[in-house]
Amino acid sequence: MILRTSQEIEDARAAAGCVVETHRRLAEWLRPGITLAEVDAFCAQLFEKLSCKSAFVGYKVRGHPPFRSQTCLSLNDMVVHGEHDATKLTEGDLLAVDIGVKHRGMIGDAAWTYSIASATEVGLRLQRCGRESLRRGIAAIRAGRPMIEWARAVQNYVERECRFHLVRGLGGHGIGHTLHESPYIANTAPSYPGEWTEAWRPFERGMLLAVEPMISAGTTEVRSQGSAWPVWTADGSLSVHYEADVMVTEDGCENFTAALDELPDIVGGKA
Repeated sequence: MILRTSQEIEDARAAAGCVVETHRRLAEWLRPGITLAEVDAFCAQLFEKLSCKSAFVGYKVRGHPPFRSQTCLSLNDMVVHGEHDATKLTEGDLLAVDIGVKHRGMIGDAAWTYSIASATEVGLRLQRCGRESLRRGIAAIRAGRPMIEWARAVQNYVERECRFHLVRGLGGHGIGHTLHESPYIANTAPSYPGEWTEAWRPFERGMLLAVEPMISAGTTEVRSQGSAWPVWTADGSLSVHYEADVMVTEDGCENFTAALDELPDIVGGKA
């Protein structure tokens, strides 16, 4: 979506603000022993208080059953699209929480990853890599520049400097009045003709985008089970997911979810 009016921009900021506030309160509440079902219910209660609704629950994609959770809860080697269940969080778990809401007619959609109570060495390096890759990618976005510059910035940092792996086949997207809009924003430069047809499309002033690196410790490949929603790393290695809502401006972009960077990597530890 291209935001053209001050009201659209205000509403988009407000929707993103609901996502940020949900993450902020969630980070204060998460701790070992809580089930994924309880996490999902906690977010649902916050949505009601914030006068927004989940953009995910009931979401349909051809070949998949309707998504049944309020949020996407992806644990350890699960990359994205995890649904709630009775699994309990344990110390050292890596939990990626992707929150999408609809508020005042607009979508807010952002993900952040948390270590529960303590962090493993690899988990913390993945988290720091995810945060910084998002920052570097956003810094590369400029109106008139091709979208591949986002991917180059993210890929150079993640795969060359951090020696981790960006998951292939998953990426960011436009948002607006609906959850997934054009364009598709890959996190890696295309390696063959036709892989990412919009790579050289320029960013346009007013574009509202959800950009989201998904990073694995061991592989670029993923696996799933038939029509089930979750996507895991193919080798069972840990994964993180970071996502921000940005609006392209003339001289860069405005990050509507910038306050997420104030969140801690480790949550639910002893005071």
